[in-house]
Amino acid sequence: MSKVIVDLEPKLLWKYFYQLTQIPRPSNHEEKVQEFVYNFGKELGLETLKDEVGNIIIKKPATPGMENRKGVILQGHLDMVPQKNSDKEHDFTKDPIEAYIDGDWVTANGTTLGADNGIGASAAMAVLASDNLKHGPIEALFTATEETGMDGAEGLKPGVLQGDILLNTDSEDEGELYVGCAGGEDANLRFTYAEENVPDGMVALELAITGLKGGHSGMDIILQRGNANKLFFRLLQVAYPETGVRLASVNGGSLRNAIPREAFGILVVEEAKVEQLKALMDAEFALAKNELAKTEPDMQLSLTSTDLPAELIDELTQVRLTQAILACPNGVIRMSDSMPGLVETSVNLASVKSENEGKTISIACLMRSSVDSAKADLGRSIDAVFRLAGAEVKFSGAYPGWQPNMDSPILKTMQGIYEGKYGKIPQVKAIHAGLECGILGGTYPNWDMISFGPTIRFPHSPDEKVNIETVKKFWDFLVETLENIPTK
Repeated sequence: MSKVIVDLEPKLLWKYFYQLTQIPRPSNHEEKVQEFVYNFGKELGLETLKDEVGNIIIKKPATPGMENRKGVILQGHLDMVPQKNSDKEHDFTKDPIEAYIDGDWVTANGTTLGADNGIGASAAMAVLASDNLKHGPIEALFTATEETGMDGAEGLKPGVLQGDILLNTDSEDEGELYVGCAGGEDANLRFTYAEENVPDGMVALELAITGLKGGHSGMDIILQRGNANKLFFRLLQVAYPETGVRLASVNGGSLRNAIPREAFGILVVEEAKVEQLKALMDAEFALAKNELAKTEPDMQLSLTSTDLPAELIDELTQVRLTQAILACPNGVIRMSDSMPGLVETSVNLASVKSENEGKTISIACLMRSSVDSAKADLGRSIDAVFRLAGAEVKFSGAYPGWQPNMDSPILKTMQGIYEGKYGKIPQVKAIHAGLECGILGGTYPNWDMISFGPTIRFPHSPDEKVNIETVKKFWDFLVETLENIPTK
């Protein structure tokens, strides 16, 4: 696999991307990749430092004759989202990514690929290592723990970087230049429950909802995909009144920024009502599958016998949890009035997980909006739903959006370069996702910022793939941009 990938063009970029796939780098487990990039900079003889939050900064002087150009910060994050199919054996803290070529794309075997943001990081490494490019002063900023909280961007200190222009490489559609992004905030919700004994005459079943597409909770939320957590509790709500089915445990979804693809739980029901339970759930699932026929053609339901659990979640908490999940806002809340086709406000009901030892059920939602007041109002709606149901509600991890600057000088420069190379003007957009630009721009308000990248599909899911041709175009565009950075 590696030999095929490293033979792609541009070879230097793909070489470093392949090397990144071999280094485990899920969020919060980034020590090895940070060490790798730090040593990479030192071995090139470049000024290299690691700050207190794990950001790696490598500085490369201007090439001869380019010293009077504005300084450029090439920025991307080193961590990746660890998502895999349930039948895939893979430890993201130890195992390399099995990347391979599939037609016009590079993808991975049953896991996320890490092209988000590995391609952007690899491009910066290729610029640093190249000896035949023309550019002004370069500062490469490899940020830490972007996917689970933008910790690196939040922790970057002012005065560390001296550049004037930030080129963020974390966008996912070639031919588009991004000049704005949504802000975000986490809603953390928790029920505390009492255990109840399992009555006599009961049997246990595992309910599994699988086969949904999932995806990036910002980029893909507009695609109206199914939410495995919503489906799980929809089935439970339909079956409970007639069968008295009880919930022992639930494990739905995973990361706050990934649309939940799977949900699992242990149910307990009277043995005499097993067939009735299955019939009710099958019928409701068939309705849901018909509703989502275009977006989720492969979603599946299974109810299989399993061992009886030791205890049950108390019935009142089960009812309140079910009703709160069904009532919780999810998906696109409002489209933008100012930019057609852009989601303004959304929420991802990301995970629902019970913890038997602590007798708690934790729910995580990620809210996004380009309008701060709309995000705050959405938070109040979620707060109201879960407080009425008796849950504890906390909000955390708020980060700002990035307000578009249509008069940006680097925007004008890059539009002209792209039109000259490819015969068309690139689209200028804002993105319904959390780019680090919003946070970084707060620390360095003088920066002129653009985000761009190759075409990546289905990030944050095991279907993630990057288009080979667009990686070459992204690289060529980056190289010519660096050659044409304005003078100071």
